[in-house]
Amino acid sequence: MMASVSLRYLFCLAILLVFCVISAQVDTQISLAQQWQLLIHFAERGNLANDFDAIMFVEAQMPRIVMALMVGAVLGLVGSLMQQLTQNSLVSPMTLGTASGAWLALVAMNVWFPAWVGDYAPLAATTGAMLTLGLVILIAGINNLSGLPVVLAGMAVNILLGAVATAIILLNDQYAKNLFIWGAGDLAQNGWQQVQWLWPKLMIAILIFVFAPRILALLRMGQAGAAARGLNIIPAILGLFTLGIWLVSVSITTVGVISFIGLLAPNIARQLGARTPKDELLLSMLLGAIVLVATDALAMLMSTLTFDVVPSGTAAALIGAPALIWFTRRKLSAQDQLSFSMPKSAYQMRASGVVWMAVGVAVLAVVSLLFGQATIDAHTVWQWQLPSAFDWQVQWPRLTTSIAAGAGLAVAGVLLQRLIYNPLASPDILGISAGATCALVAGSVFIGLNIFDAAPFIAFAGSMAVLGLLLLLGRRHQFAPSMLILTGIALTALIEALVQFALARGDETSYTILSWLAGSTYRVSNVASLWLLFGVAGLMAFALLTSRWLTLISTGRDFAKARGLNVPRAFLLLLCCVALLCAFVTATMGPVAFVGLLAPHMAVMLGAKKAQQQLPVAALMGAGLMILSDWIGQNVVYPSQIAAGTVVSVVGGMYFILLLIKGQRASR
Repeated sequence: MMASVSLRYLFCLAILLVFCVISAQVDTQISLAQQWQLLIHFAERGNLANDFDAIMFVEAQMPRIVMALMVGAVLGLVGSLMQQLTQNSLVSPMTLGTASGAWLALVAMNVWFPAWVGDYAPLAATTGAMLTLGLVILIAGINNLSGLPVVLAGMAVNILLGAVATAIILLNDQYAKNLFIWGAGDLAQNGWQQVQWLWPKLMIAILIFVFAPRILALLRMGQAGAAARGLNIIPAILGLFTLGIWLVSVSITTVGVISFIGLLAPNIARQLGARTPKDELLLSMLLGAIVLVATDALAMLMSTLTFDVVPSGTAAALIGAPALIWFTRRKLSAQDQLSFSMPKSAYQMRASGVVWMAVGVAVLAVVSLLFGQATIDAHTVWQWQLPSAFDWQVQWPRLTTSIAAGAGLAVAGVLLQRLIYNPLASPDILGISAGATCALVAGSVFIGLNIFDAAPFIAFAGSMAVLGLLLLLGRRHQFAPSMLILTGIALTALIEALVQFALARGDETSYTILSWLAGSTYRVSNVASLWLLFGVAGLMAFALLTSRWLTLISTGRDFAKARGLNVPRAFLLLLCCVALLCAFVTATMGPVAFVGLLAPHMAVMLGAKKAQQQLPVAALMGAGLMILSDWIGQNVVYPSQIAAGTVVSVVGGMYFILLLIKGQRASR
C-alpha cells in the first residue's frame, strides 16, 4: 500500500515537472539548455541587463510558473478540505459562492477605499468570503452541506453578488476599469514582487496538514460519531473553513478569480485512489498545481495564436465546465433529488382578474412616466410632471422594452417549467439566456458586431445550442431539477469565462459590453423597441394558440400522445419559441435574470393554474416587474442609473433564496 502511494506521488510530481517544462517553452526564444543555466545561476539574474529574452524568461515566465504552482496547489488543497468537511464532491470555493463574496469585497474596496487596497485587500476578501459562506449555510442549513442544496444556495448567492458587483463597476467605471483582467483570473507576472508577497501568506496551509487529518477522519464517521469521540464539531469546521477561505482570498487578491481548480483536483484525487484525509489533501494539492500549470500553458499558447491576452481563468473554465458536467452526471444520486414544487394558492384566477391586472400594469406604466426625481435649481426633488417632448422620446422606447422583455421572459419561463416538469426552470438558471449572451459577445469581439444592434438570429443560435445540450445531457436523469440546474451552472460559468475574456481585452468595447451585460433599457432605440414588442407579441400569440399542447404535455407525454398530439414536434416548436423569446430580449437589452422564474410562480400564487391562464398572467407580472425595476433603476441613485436587469437580479435572487429555504423545510 505504501509503495503504491509513493508511486502515485512520484507519478504526479513527474507530470507536474513535465508541464512546468512545457509551460516554460511557450513564447520564448531561450533554449532548454539556456533555461537550465539561468535556473542554476538564478541568484545572478541582475547581470542580464543586455539579454532581453533571458530577462523575460527570468522575470516573467519563471515567476508565472511559480505563481501557477502556488495558486493551483492552494486551490486544490482548499477544494479537498471543503469537500471533506461537507462530504460533498461538488463543493468548491466557486460553487459555495465564497469566491464571489471575496470578489465583491475587493471591487467595493477598489472603488470606495482605494488607499486601503495595498494593506487590507486580503482581509477584505476574507471577510467577504466568510460572510458569503455564512449566508450559504444559513440558506441550505447546517445539515444539508453534504447534498445539492448547498450548491444551489451558492449559485443563488453567486448570481446575487455578481449583480451587485456589476452595478458597482458600472456606477464607478472610472475607478473600476482595472478590474476587468483581474476578474478574469490572470497569472501574468512582471517580476517576483507578487510571488514574494503571496508565499508567506500561504504558509498558513501548514496548519491544515497539522490539524485537519484527524478532524476529517472523525467527520467521516458522521457528526454524531465525531462528537461521541470528543470532537467539538462547530468550532472545528469553522476553524478549518476560515483557514481555507483565507488561502483562497489571498490568492484571489493576487491573481483574480480562477474557477474549477478546487472542484476538479479532489475529484481526480479520489479517482486515483486517495483514501485517507491526509492522502487526499496532499494529492489534491499536487493535482491542483498540475491542472493550473497546464491550463496556464494553454492560455499562453492561445494568446500567442490569437494575438489576444487569454486569461488563465478562461482556460481553466474551458476545461473545468465540461468536467463539472461529467462529475455531475456520475455523482448524482437518489438523495440529491431535490424537493421543489410550485407555490400553493387558494385563489382561482378569473377572466375579470386578468383584465384588472392589465389595468394595473397600465397604471404602473403611466405612473412610471409621470412620477420620479428631477433636478430643479441644483436640487433633486420628487415630482409629478408630464414628460417633455425630449423626455418622451427617451422614455417610451424604455417603457416599451420593459413591457416586452418582462412579458417575453415570463412566457419563456412558463413554457420551460411545464415542458420539462421543473419548477426551477428559467432561461437564466438553465443557461439559455447565457447562450444568447455568449453568441452576441463573441460576435462583438471576433467579428466587430455592434452588440446593441445585433441580429436576434445570432442570439437564437446561441440559445438553441445551449438548449439542445441541456436536453441531451438531462435526458439520462429524466430532466431532474438538480441535474439541469447543475448543468446550467457549468454552462453559465463557461460562458461567463468567455465574456470575461472579451472584457479583459481592455479595448473601448469592454465597458460597452459590460453595460449591455447589466440588462439596461437605456440604449435601446425606437426601432429596436418596436421590433422587440412585435416579435414578443407574435411569439406570445403562438404560445397562447398552442396552450392545449402545453396542457397535454404538462399532464404527461404518454397522455398527450394518447390524445393524438405529435409530442416530439410540439415539444420542439415550443422550445424554439422559448429560444426565440430569449434571443429577442437578449439581443435588444442584454441578459435579464430571474424574471422567467419569478413571474410564472407569481401567476400561480394569484390562482392562474391552467396553462391558458398562466401564460397571460405571468406575462403581465413580468411586464410589471420590469417596469418597476426600470423605474427604480432610474430613480434610486439619481442622477446616476442602475440597469433594470441588475435590479431584477437582486429581487429575483432574494426570491430564489427564499424558494430554496422553503424547499428544504418541505423536504424534512
